[in-house]
Amino acid sequence: MKRRAANRALGVKRCAASRAVATLVALLSLAVGACGGGHRGDSPTAPTARTSTVGTSTSVLPQKPSWATDPRNVYGADGPGDLSPVVRGDRPLIYVPNSESNTVDEIDPRTYRIVRHFAVGALPQHVIPSYDLRTLWVANDEGNSLTPINPVNGVPGPPIPVEDPYNMYYTPDGRYAVVVAERLRRLDFRDAHTMKLHNSLSVPQCAGVNHTDYTADGRYMLVSCEFGSSMIVVDIPHERVVKSVPLRPGASPQDVKLSPDGRLFYVADLNYGGLWEISPLSFRLVGFLKTGAGAHGLYPSRDGRFLYASDRSEGAVSVVSFATRQVVKTWPIPGGSPDMGNVSASGRVLWLSGRYDAQVYAIDTRTGRLLARVPVGDGPHGVCVWPQPGRYSLGHTGIMR
Repeated sequence: MKRRAANRALGVKRCAASRAVATLVALLSLAVGACGGGHRGDSPTAPTARTSTVGTSTSVLPQKPSWATDPRNVYGADGPGDLSPVVRGDRPLIYVPNSESNTVDEIDPRTYRIVRHFAVGALPQHVIPSYDLRTLWVANDEGNSLTPINPVNGVPGPPIPVEDPYNMYYTPDGRYAVVVAERLRRLDFRDAHTMKLHNSLSVPQCAGVNHTDYTADGRYMLVSCEFGSSMIVVDIPHERVVKSVPLRPGASPQDVKLSPDGRLFYVADLNYGGLWEISPLSFRLVGFLKTGAGAHGLYPSRDGRFLYASDRSEGAVSVVSFATRQVVKTWPIPGGSPDMGNVSASGRVLWLSGRYDAQVYAIDTRTGRLLARVPVGDGPHGVCVWPQPGRYSLGHTGIMR
């Protein structure tokens, strides 16, 4: 109860792969699907032919970025139903890390029922698709571990020790996972498959390092400093900080998302209740768009027209037009605290955690109607919707390209 009260007082801040990759899976890879996991009402699931690349060292070929294929839309490979062959056999599930319960719930999106429930390490924050789409990772922040899940059947495997994984991303060539070690103020570049440490980038200037997105060419990361009222820019090829971007005093930047045309970053701000607009060319602040109190998570629609912003304190979702840079609709969630999640493969449902009310929301993206409230564990946070369209994942709850 003390941790729950403390977390609430802090706003509970701790709030695809190419076909070439599939041919390079090592012979000794760990089949996560063969690992057991306690759950409600399911019998043990037999291993499948699909294997995880956890624990192996396989070459990962650089991917052709979406902007090179369609300069008008970096999300061009993420259209409705455009699933990679790698994920077409995966069971559709909504993965919910319950930060205050130290558990994960898996929801069947058709029935809105929990079909599996299992314990993980302390303070699970996000469920993160791997770059090659073959593993989902539960980031157990205070547990200093990552729990792998086989997305074919949703079965968890044994955890892997990793320091302070609040969040995790991937370099655009798929070579490294970038573990966001918020408490330690580091960005740890690790082998994307073995999680062996390659380089630890200290970011003492970034208090509360937590969320990021990439420029269209994949060269730079724009990273939030939640407690520092600022952002930092990381040069990915050189693995170094090259710039700081100050925001207004008292700002609390959260999720980051690039516009489809690659010309603007949006950064949700919890305290100012809106979205900072930052140029990816100059990395200067160019505007601010008011949404609602407690702006937190950002998710593009499958057609690339809109950005869904979860306004946690407002109890609503703001729908932002990428074309006009204005809020065009507001979807209320009475009594809710919408936090993080993603959009279904069809694009018709937005799934978000209810951070303070132990629920997950399913929202119709055509009407804004609340389809369901699914009771889950305490403190649900970085919900992952799977499978998702795209050729590869850049991390978080599914930044797909």
